[in-house]
Formats: sequence, structure tokens, C-alpha cells
Amino acid sequence: MLKRTIHLVLITLILLPILVLMMLSFGEQWIFPDVFPQNFNTKTWLKLFSSDSEISKSLGLSVLISLSVAFLSTLMAFVFSKVISTSKYKNQYIKLAYLPYILSPVVLGVLWHYFAVVLKLNASFFGVVLAQFLICFPFGFIILSSFWSRHIYDIQNLSFTLGASTYFSFKRIIFPLAKPILGLCFFQCFLISWFDYGLTQLIGGGQIKTLTLSVFNFIKEANIFLAAIASLLLLFPPLLLLFFNKKIKFKRSLINTH
Repeated sequence: MLKRTIHLVLITLILLPILVLMMLSFGEQWIFPDVFPQNFNTKTWLKLFSSDSEISKSLGLSVLISLSVAFLSTLMAFVFSKVISTSKYKNQYIKLAYLPYILSPVVLGVLWHYFAVVLKLNASFFGVVLAQFLICFPFGFIILSSFWSRHIYDIQNLSFTLGASTYFSFKRIIFPLAKPILGLCFFQCFLISWFDYGLTQLIGGGQIKTLTLSVFNFIKEANIFLAAIASLLLLFPPLLLLFFNKKIKFKRSLINTH
């Protein structure tokens, strides 16, 4: 009984904020001291699908930026981690990768803003992508450095002794083995970019309006209903990632049992 009660409380605490956002996204005319909005309809959601919708534009821009940052960070981190894995200075490089996370994000943002102005990348799509890449790339490098173990190299060398080419070894052996950690790195970098506010605001100069920025703008404008929709859309990728992660683990457990 106690265990069920604890589970119920935890589920309620997790779902309650989402349910409140869902309620507000369908609400209209919420006047103090009413606990709930006076009207409920789909007008606010229908605005999302209009051609001039600010939320839909912000959503598309956020997806494009996050996918670009995640893909570039994962690709470059995989290549660099492979090159560095055979270096005698490997540990030193990994320690340097932690440097961006030791410094204050505000300090990093101010420094990168200066270079963005010099390179004329401020208030631009590519400037925001580059700024977020500089945060995600070291993170991806740290994650993927753990992949290149002695065991991986032993398997690769074994494939060479059996006559496999470098291309075949990478395509049929290395890449399939690296898929789980590449997926982890990609989604982690995607989420870092997806929820970023400070760098996008500073480097983008308020011109690159991502979904995260839109949430704060709607709150400042006291438009709680549009803020609720934007917040729900902002929560969608993490929930999707959680669903697929659980699904993959379930498949693996079935494979192990059989």
C-alpha cells in the first residue's frame, strides 16, 4: 500500500505541470481570482497552424538549429575522438574539453559575442549554430572518447587480419558498435541546443527567435496561453527521447531473455 501511494504521488508530481500546461493551452480569458480560465477552446492551438504563426516559425527554427548543432557536434566529436584516441596526450585533451564547463556561461557568452561581432556572425543563424556548437562539441568529445577502447581496436585489427578493408571494417563493425553511443551523443547535444537560452539571446541579438526565447517573450507579454503551447512543444523532444529510450531498453530485455 505504501509503495503504491509513493508511486501515485511521484506520477502526480511528474504529470501535474504537464496537465496544467495542457489546461492553459486550451484556456481563454483567465481573470483573477478564478482558479481556472473562464473559457476553453481550440483557438490558440489553431493559430499554431496558420502561415503567420510566430510559434510555428520558432518551432521550425529551433528544430533546424538543434538538428544542425547535434549533427555537426556528433560528427566532429566522433572524428576527433578517433584521432585523439591513439595520442599519448589523450588525457590532456579530455581535460581541456572540460574547460568550457568550468568557466561561467556568461563569461563564455560575452567572449564569443565579441568574436561573433568581429566575424559578422552576430544576430545570424550561423552565429547561433556556431556558438552552440562550441558548447556541444566538447561534450560530445567527452562522451565519444570512451568508445575508443582497446576492445574496439582489437575487433578492428581482427577484421583487418581476416581481409577486411578500412571502409568495410568501419561500415560493418565500427559503426554498428558505435550506434548506441552516437545516438546518445546526438540526442544529448540536441537537447543542449534545444533548451539553450543565454547564448541564443546574446549571440542572436533577439533576432533569432527560437522556441525557448518565445516562451520567455510570451511570459513577459503576459500571454500565458501561448506560453503554455510553446512550453508543451518545448517538452516534446525530451518526452520523445524518453519514450524511445524505454522502448529500446524493452527490446534489449526481450532479446536477452530469449
